[in-house]
Amino acid sequence: MRRPTFDLDVLRTFVTGVEFNSFAKAADRLGRSTSAVSAQLKKLEEQVGTPVLAKSGRGLVLTPTGETLLSHARRLLELNDGIFQTLYESQTAGTIRLGLQEDFGEHFLSDILRRFVQAYPRVNLEVRIARNAELLARVESADLDLALTWDTGHLSPYATRLGEAQMHWIGARDTPLPTDLHRSPLPLILFDSPCVMRSAATQALDAAQIPWRIALTSPSVGGIWAAVAAGLGLTLRTRIGLPGHLAVVSGLPPVPSLCYVLHSGGDAPAPATQQLAVLIKTSLQEQAFRFSMT
Repeated sequence: MRRPTFDLDVLRTFVTGVEFNSFAKAADRLGRSTSAVSAQLKKLEEQVGTPVLAKSGRGLVLTPTGETLLSHARRLLELNDGIFQTLYESQTAGTIRLGLQEDFGEHFLSDILRRFVQAYPRVNLEVRIARNAELLARVESADLDLALTWDTGHLSPYATRLGEAQMHWIGARDTPLPTDLHRSPLPLILFDSPCVMRSAATQALDAAQIPWRIALTSPSVGGIWAAVAAGLGLTLRTRIGLPGHLAVVSGLPPVPSLCYVLHSGGDAPAPATQQLAVLIKTSLQEQAFRFSMT
């Protein structure tokens, strides 16, 4: 059976006339002549196959079919208008300020940017790669709209835990651990304090009574990876962004997983900001799935 397609302009005229209780007022509101409105109503009843309005005194009232049509017509118009509003907002120029902890920034920033720009080509992204403390301070001072950080126990008012990543001891490939970990201090390559991974590393080693020393501190993840690759020591991080020439090291004390948190600058972010948050969450879920399969 071939079903006709409703004309949304006709449905809008119908809904507006009912809401104004006057199709003359609807014609004025919609910028149409009364004869054009009458023609639209006639077309609508022909499509439906039965009257949707009936005379009542000097006015018109809805028939039972008209009442049902009115409900569905409102939903169709809301959906139509919502689609156009979303498309309009996606084309509206603006700027979103995004902050990322360096692990995330190096690993999947390009993927997020590609997906976001496809949906919002006229929205500019200002991205700041920094450590947790700076990102949290910028969220609190309203200098960032979104920030993805590790969970250090300091949550902003509009923070959402998105998931967690297991921390691992990481070293250069084919570099064996010392045979006696308790004889000489284990060289570590870490961020300077405060750093949640630095604290986790030293606490785990202390609990296992394994001596350690800080062989090198770096202000960037890239510097840590380079020092580890040079064989200067081990580090403790997640597998996010782990270079292929480095590897997870076994035989050291177990360490916990680390939650990651998305901070928002307010309780009512713009639609584009909400969409960026969804893309970040989706990217992290895809990444977690890949790690679970390896």
